Amino acid sequence: MPPIDAGADAGTVPVADIGPDTCPGPAASDTDTARGADSEDTLDLRLPDELLALIAQQETEAERGRSPGTVGGTGREGLFAATGDDLLDGVADWGPIATPAGEFHLVPVRVDQDLALIGGWMNDPAVAAFWHLAGPKTATEDHLLAQLAGDGRSVPCLGLLEGTPMSYWEVYRADLDPLARRYPARPHDTGIHLLIGAVADRGRGLGSALLRAVADLALDKRPACARVVAEPDLRNTPSVAAFLSAGFRFSAEVDLPAKRAALMIRDRSRRDLL
Repeated sequence: MPPIDAGADAGTVPVADIGPDTCPGPAASDTDTARGADSEDTLDLRLPDELLALIAQQETEAERGRSPGTVGGTGREGLFAATGDDLLDGVADWGPIATPAGEFHLVPVRVDQDLALIGGWMNDPAVAAFWHLAGPKTATEDHLLAQLAGDGRSVPCLGLLEGTPMSYWEVYRADLDPLARRYPARPHDTGIHLLIGAVADRGRGLGSALLRAVADLALDKRPACARVVAEPDLRNTPSVAAFLSAGFRFSAEVDLPAKRAALMIRDRSRRDLL
């Protein structure tokens, strides 16, 4: 299951603003481990109750001869009917937030309206190097539809700055993601992936401002979430610097199938200090 800037990338890979290296990779194998874990991140491999409930639901549906996730509807609708909740507490209703660059708003993707724009961004070589979705629009379309038809643990969004679409985001439940096998996940950890679309918007500190804003939204709108996490490619120094400038801390190096990542964490308990 992703170019950044923080004003800290002067002279280093200016096209790598925030996004290309924060894309999701393939599911990691169980033998991969996080290295250099922060001493405050204690390992807890117990599966979250919500994930156990999902597994039990799928087993029950299989016994009844149904495709998983079809209780009370199809895909995400069925899961919400069974759990009574959206796994990310209604990203569509998070609303706008003020940033130094203007009002910013996350809006869930509508494939029929947004595919051409997002597909164009994915074909930018700086983005394609990390997201691996360049080519015909079907590549991006399949990526988006897989999330929209899922159980709600990952929501693809457009980022609107002063009403103008300028970035693509994925907000996801890190504790229900394969990433959770690679670090000491805690219940309701919220993950983010980001790419900034226009080259003109990269390399001027915008990535850091938006990362901080979205992390604040997640913490404000998801009371059960104590941490926001991300896993930029360790090779992308500007990206890591932007997360640090946005109040994230470096926690560990994580081996994923598509990359060696820097596990970045923003803690609710430290949000006013960093």
